Amino acid sequence: MVNASEEQKKIRVLCRKLIITKKEPILQWFIGSPFLPPFTIISTFRCLHTSNPNDPYSPDLIRESDDLKTLLIKGFEVVGALIVTIGDSNWEVNSCKAIEIVRKFRKYFSSSQGKFDIIGGSTDLTTGETKLYVGKSENGTKIEACDFVYEENPEKYIWDRGCLLKCELGIKLPIYVPVNKPSAAKEMFTSAIDKAAAKLRDRNIVYMIEGTQETTEPISQSIIVRGVDLDFETDLPAVQLLEESDSKALPCSNFCLKNKPILQLSATESAGIVQVSVLLNQSGNSHNCAAPVAEYFPAPEPVEVLVVGFNIEVLCYAAKSLPVAYAISKLIMPALVDQLTAMKKIIMPNLLTQYPELCPYHFYPPGMLHPITAIYELNYGETEMKQVEIRRALHSRLGLPLDRPLLRIVNALDVSTGNISAGSNSTKNVSYLLKDVHTGVPRSGVSGGLISTVEGSYEYYHYLQDSFDDNGWGCAYRSLQTIISWFKLQNYSSTKVPSHREIQQALVEIGDKDPSFIGSREWIGAIELSFVLDKLLGVGCKIMNVRSGAELPEKCRELALHFETQGTPVMIGGGVLAYTLLGVDYNDASGDCAFLILDPHYTGGEDLKKIVNNGWCGWKKAVDSKGKSFFLHDKFYNLLLPQRPNMV
Repeated sequence: MVNASEEQKKIRVLCRKLIITKKEPILQWFIGSPFLPPFTIISTFRCLHTSNPNDPYSPDLIRESDDLKTLLIKGFEVVGALIVTIGDSNWEVNSCKAIEIVRKFRKYFSSSQGKFDIIGGSTDLTTGETKLYVGKSENGTKIEACDFVYEENPEKYIWDRGCLLKCELGIKLPIYVPVNKPSAAKEMFTSAIDKAAAKLRDRNIVYMIEGTQETTEPISQSIIVRGVDLDFETDLPAVQLLEESDSKALPCSNFCLKNKPILQLSATESAGIVQVSVLLNQSGNSHNCAAPVAEYFPAPEPVEVLVVGFNIEVLCYAAKSLPVAYAISKLIMPALVDQLTAMKKIIMPNLLTQYPELCPYHFYPPGMLHPITAIYELNYGETEMKQVEIRRALHSRLGLPLDRPLLRIVNALDVSTGNISAGSNSTKNVSYLLKDVHTGVPRSGVSGGLISTVEGSYEYYHYLQDSFDDNGWGCAYRSLQTIISWFKLQNYSSTKVPSHREIQQALVEIGDKDPSFIGSREWIGAIELSFVLDKLLGVGCKIMNVRSGAELPEKCRELALHFETQGTPVMIGGGVLAYTLLGVDYNDASGDCAFLILDPHYTGGEDLKKIVNNGWCGWKKAVDSKGKSFFLHDKFYNLLLPQRPNMV
């Protein structure tokens, strides 16, 4: 919470990727937190809006501030900037410019204008070199070069120190618009929003804080903090982290589980989440008896009543030692006002027509160390161009790949419980099927090989599942189900994995099969699988033809490229058998190779140890040590290579 001393000035980088572009000059914002030591970079965002389209280092400060106030949860803030150049090694000049940009930016972005240190830096993409400096928030050109180090366990570093607070608030605002003066609607709307924001500071507002206390059995704990007890004047750096027992000084840690293990998926689960509810107490304590009073204010002219609804939901990051009263006044309340203001700006242009239905969603994209928030218009479908462009811009700002659906509604965090979990459907439709069974298989035995495998999760489909007897004819169907489960689990599709009958129905509907095919036990191959993927998911496929199983090792280099660029499971069909290929291990120099096979012919239960130990999932060489060929030399093979959709 205080500036570092001179001997402490070493910058700690938590994010795994400091530079989010390799091709073009850009400006990046450095994100830190007042609850972490000074000179800590948690993440970095790309600047998207410039005041001069020909100058990437001239940010439109107002638009950038508006965007980042929505995107960045309270408790994190802009602490610096990085100028990314191509062939420009004027390190100090560029870093001074970056620091000056942040000075100006924070006047729009932050309500706290005290003294603080700013990180400025410059990167030359030609050499790959980056240098970082530190300057003061006051005007000045004096900067100091600093070394920087990468934190080994950044998730633990953040969430051991902090926790998340969540607050939901539903608001319905009646707007009285004069019938003869519809142009006054925006003015009335703005006035209503301002009054609603001011109401959050009302002394009659009551905040209820709920969390889970660690005992032999976790128990719920809650307290009430009243508006009259809140301190709106003291800046966060001046807040004393008290430990007295009164509710105003109770720290956030009192409402967090303290001994939860850090999970590999998300270390936020170790911090837990504290629920904050907003209540309005209109009946104060009084010793005098009084009857309710209703006042009537006649409208001076005919008006039309327009009711605008807001569903606000904010997350905030706070030090576990921060008193909850200050967490409310310095984090929760500003976050509610910022989100309300952001929604107002979206609604305003269409207030009198069909104003959009807005909903905030929280995401925890891969590689990010903290959640972010996006406001989506539910009037539009997710595949409509307006929503696609919004997500594409967010991917660009966060440095996310532009061919992965990482910020769709289905990716949103589930914050309905006391913990945070990835994916809004994470607790629904729980499957009994095994996932990612290849992760525990023994090594392939290829010396000096390069392993390329499926990227992402899939479910293992095999014979006799769901009490359906497809033994002897359904292996390609099961391989297709595994492939479709991959697209579903990567959120490319919400389509449920089809049954054998539904697969047959799809082939009949496109005219590939006669109606008598439905309910039959006829085999299908790679071509039919490609038809079904196209119809049900809109996924294109490549077909690789091999005249003999003996030629499959010659395709290893091409298959490795598929797994490295597409990452999807591959179906191999040859003769009367079909398999799912999950990867290859290939030594380019010697030609030695192995295939990671997931065998759909397994007929047992969902026993991972049995499946791996008995070779139903494992590495297979074209010819094993006993001279036995896994792929038949007298059969041709078709390989189905599904292509990853280029979408966000």
